[in-house]
Order: sequence, then C-alpha cells, then structure tokens
Amino acid sequence: MSTNISNREWRFTETNSSDDSAGKTWGLEGNLFWFLIGGGFTSVITLLLLFSVWRWTLMGAAVPAAIPLGLALFYALALRQGRASGYDTDLFELLLKGPGFGPDQHAAPLINTNDSPNHV
Repeated sequence: MSTNISNREWRFTETNSSDDSAGKTWGLEGNLFWFLIGGGFTSVITLLLLFSVWRWTLMGAAVPAAIPLGLALFYALALRQGRASGYDTDLFELLLKGPGFGPDQHAAPLINTNDSPNHV
C-alpha cells in the first residue's frame, strides 16, 4: 500500500519557537538584568565619589549609593517581572494623567429604567 507523497495532506501548526521568547538571565525575564547592572554600576560610582573624592564616611556614603540599585530593583521586580509588556508605562500614565476616556461607571444612566413597561 504505497501512497504518493504529493497526494498527502500536510498539517501545519504554530509552535513556540525560541525566537518568540526573550529568555531569562539570573531569573529575570528578557533584558531586565541590564537595569540591575546599570543600577549596580551607578551605585558603585556614587559610593566611590562620595567616599574617596568627598571624604564621606563609608556608612554615610553607602546609604545614598544604595538608592540607584534599590530603584532599579524596584522597577525590575515590581513593575516589569511577570507583568504584561506595557504594565509599567500604563501605570505611570495612569498616575500622571488619570484614567483614560470612557463612560463614567458611576454616572446616572441615560435611559430611565424606572418607567412603566407599557411605554412604546
């Protein structure tokens, strides 16, 4: 029972190939690790400037130097990791501009539903 290959009906299905995924580095999705690298680099530079150039104490320089790394960690883990792709920008836009244009859920309805059911 030989079947000609040209007579067969081929099925094509979509697959999740590797180029669909941004991958993970250090457990972070996509390129989020670059935010941590940038925050760490900025923290180290700030610590070196405050401690070496301006002669702050080590603990006095470590506190403000930890701020860039803390902000980068907060942004990456709270606003980007495991969230939808536009979650961070949507949240910032909501905080800055308020809710978007749309019907007011608390406004009175345009049609009076308390009328008698015998109206035309």
